[in-house]
Amino acid sequence: MENLLNILLMVDAGLIIILVLLQSGKSDGLSAAFTGSGDLNLFAVQKERGPEKLISNMTLVCGIIFFALVIALQVV
Repeated sequence: MENLLNILLMVDAGLIIILVLLQSGKSDGLSAAFTGSGDLNLFAVQKERGPEKLISNMTLVCGIIFFALVIALQVV
């Protein structure tokens, strides 16, 4: 049982990494924060649509599954 949970945890971690890399940047990047170039507003509302919303929701679900698997491994 513990081996299965470990395998599921590794697969889920890999999925999270892939999904995060697929997401587009929400700002101009870290360099814009230091140089002051661009309009960096941390509280701006940006609606996600289409594939971006799907990838964002999948990342959220995989994150919740990740924490549930970690807790399950601690219980077992």
